[in-house]
Amino acid sequence: MKRIEVKLALPIVAPLLDVIRELADGLKKNLAAPLALTDLDPEFADAWTGELLSAQNDDVHALLGLFDDEFFREGVVAFDEDNAESIVRACAAVRLRLRERYLKPLGDESLETGDVDMTTLDEPLRKAFTCYLFLATVQELIIQHLDSSILES
Repeated sequence: MKRIEVKLALPIVAPLLDVIRELADGLKKNLAAPLALTDLDPEFADAWTGELLSAQNDDVHALLGLFDDEFFREGVVAFDEDNAESIVRACAAVRLRLRERYLKPLGDESLETGDVDMTTLDEPLRKAFTCYLFLATVQELIIQHLDSSILES
């Protein structure tokens, strides 16, 4: 089984975890990408949304689970075939929420290219943008270094 272990700088990552945890609380009851299911039977739409929300919560829980006591002792997180898909989805959900909640003023092109002058950002926006880039990097690491077939299921 392929496995990636990444050593992270605790002083840099710890504040970003606060941002992720805050957004995770909001994701417990709301989908990162809300669905417009107006054409469906309301019961079916509620059930479908409920299943998606449950899966999203499981994914975000898996992401946060990487940052356990061992992480705070060693500074290492590990990605493998068992958690890769879930972590990629959780990163996407949190990044969507970051865009919606904090990063709209930066615009999509700046977010995707990372072409932002950090010195011009106030502290909350800088922290949110740094978190956005961190999660994008996690996604890229997983996609580049683990077998792509695990992401195709």
